[in-house]
Amino acid sequence: MCRLLGVVSGETSPFGFGLHHAPRSLLALSPQHPDGWGLAVFGRTSGWQVHRHTTCAGEDAHFREVALRARGEVLVGHIRRKTVGDTGLLNTHPFQRERWVFAHNGTIEDVGELSAETSAARCAEIRGDTDSERLFAYLLTAIDRGGGDRRAIEQALTDAVFRAQRLARIGIINFLLSDGEVLYAHRFGRTLHVLERGFEASGAPGRRRRALWVASEAPTDERFREVPEGALLAIRSGPVPRLERLTAA
Repeated sequence: MCRLLGVVSGETSPFGFGLHHAPRSLLALSPQHPDGWGLAVFGRTSGWQVHRHTTCAGEDAHFREVALRARGEVLVGHIRRKTVGDTGLLNTHPFQRERWVFAHNGTIEDVGELSAETSAARCAEIRGDTDSERLFAYLLTAIDRGGGDRRAIEQALTDAVFRAQRLARIGIINFLLSDGEVLYAHRFGRTLHVLERGFEASGAPGRRRRALWVASEAPTDERFREVPEGALLAIRSGPVPRLERLTAA
């Protein structure tokens, strides 16, 4: 399986602690997940900066370099232990389509059921051979139905997620999905944890700002809360990030 780390902060913040320094950072966990790593960092002025490589993060100097200098408002991080698809850049998370990035923790047992609900346009975008990229295409098909309206997008996404949960052989669908404004986190079949955590504001020693973390494995011994099985969360960016649980209409 893989490991996920997402962070939404109230202002531009460093991400090196969760990626590099924490007791169970992505770096520390990488020997058990050696088949590639990816970091997507969102800044309000720069948009998404996505870094991916097919080596083990713990053996890659580039991972350490990126992890230590990564700063932004939203982070989607992933380390891979392959189950479907060879080790290769096209199969390395996070995947990106337009403003959306996506990382998956788990294995889809029957991608055919999802493919039947995926638009031809989104199917045509698939470049690798992972089940994860097919799940991403399925979710993007739902997002497309929502158009440009956030409420409609979230309703379509929620419906698609809960429909997938009811499929007989869906498998494991823990994921992080973000457009830089909202980070969506879904737990189904694997653990997922959330924590409100402070960080020192840039250029203002002693001033603490708020960040919300979501991780498949708690990076520290702090009191992370376990996300309920089947829950879909929306973590909204802004001066004070907000967490909501999305429900079906």
